[in-house]
Amino acid sequence: MADEELEAIRRQRMTELQAKHGDPSSDQQGQQEAKQREMEMRNSILAQVLDQSARARLSNLALVKPDKAKSVENYLIQMARFGQLGGKITEAGLIEILEKVSQQTEKKTTVKFNRRRVMDSDDEDDD
Repeated sequence: MADEELEAIRRQRMTELQAKHGDPSSDQQGQQEAKQREMEMRNSILAQVLDQSARARLSNLALVKPDKAKSVENYLIQMARFGQLGGKITEAGLIEILEKVSQQTEKKTTVKFNRRRVMDSDDEDDD
């Protein structure tokens, strides 16, 4: 009986190892399926949260600036999960959210000049 149990454990361990380190194409296919499920879930949440015109504006934004559209989508999904949205967001509401995200992600550049002091005549007094 101990031999049968040991053999069963060995077979189970072999299947686990084969599944873990087995065929890389099946692993890649699993990752693609997971991405597909995630995209479907995101789209369903956004469809529930946004009305048709806001959804069209967000898809247009995704064509031009995909990183900004992704951050807005993440923001909307987070608000929806925490119940902070009262209803469907209209196009005007989406524009306000876009402005808010733009202000948060806006990069302010400053330029500072460091001048070299080579052969500066003010340093020497020639009386």
